[in-house]
Amino acid sequence: MKKILRIGHLSTFYHTSFILMGTGWLEDHLDVTVRWSMFGGGPAIVEAFSKSEVDIGYIGLPPVMMGIDRGVPIISVGGGHVEGTIMIGPPSTKSLEELGEDAAAVLEQFKGGIIGCPPSGSIHDVIIRDLIKTVGLTDSINVKNFSWADFIPDALADGEIDAAIGTPPLSVSAAQSSGARVLIPPSKLWPWNPSYGIIVSHDLLQKEPWLVEGFLRLHEEASNLIRDHPDRAAGLVSELVQVVDIDFIKQTYAISPKYCASLPREYIVSSMAFVPVLRNLDYIGKHLKENDIFDTSIIQKIHSEPPHYM
Repeated sequence: MKKILRIGHLSTFYHTSFILMGTGWLEDHLDVTVRWSMFGGGPAIVEAFSKSEVDIGYIGLPPVMMGIDRGVPIISVGGGHVEGTIMIGPPSTKSLEELGEDAAAVLEQFKGGIIGCPPSGSIHDVIIRDLIKTVGLTDSINVKNFSWADFIPDALADGEIDAAIGTPPLSVSAAQSSGARVLIPPSKLWPWNPSYGIIVSHDLLQKEPWLVEGFLRLHEEASNLIRDHPDRAAGLVSELVQVVDIDFIKQTYAISPKYCASLPREYIVSSMAFVPVLRNLDYIGKHLKENDIFDTSIIQKIHSEPPHYM
């Protein structure tokens, strides 16, 4: 009987999950049966890990840290993408560039208003709450978390929220539905922020490291496909999901085309900078160390060349 590999993923089109689903590479190369489960946000995948319901997850690093803080036996073994958080607003609002690179001025446009955001504890939630706190507007701006980020563009179009923060697909969708524009680009919100990585259970890593290695090799191949052949990758994803066209996916890929499976120092250092922020926001209580969060042994073995993020 084939090994059943349970993978938790998000609806984010630029993750390699959709490439691996569309190509069947995991089944063909690893001789496994894959059970894919889609979740509304990273915190929900961490919760599934806590119940031993998934073996591998596509998650931004802050929810992973929150899970590790409360004893969930998971660890990051590979990267995926950096700088995947973007802030958008209505056509009448001004961007960071237009306001002289002043993030406080961007946020002051929304005093007394609401910024829509993916689930509480997601990387987007942590970034926007930290930014609001840093510029001293915690009491003036409300962050509304959506359990499914897919509903945020409609909320912005309907005036339910005044601005939004989330992934590149969010910005493309909102631009199409309401003319929303980018206010703060991904590179300016948190350089090198680990928008997602590959997380595995301790049990899978300890008992079947060969399976983790095989997955990471195919994950890197899929990352290369997105980065080097976006037309082909977008075609695969569009055919799989059937609710978005190729152009939409290509626009999403192009916003922050920083895809790779590696875990370079820049990725890890940027990730570790979230630890004090999470403590400051009372999301975690422990002083997590690098080896609590990352195991780089396998990815260093299979990805010895320079990272492809930049």
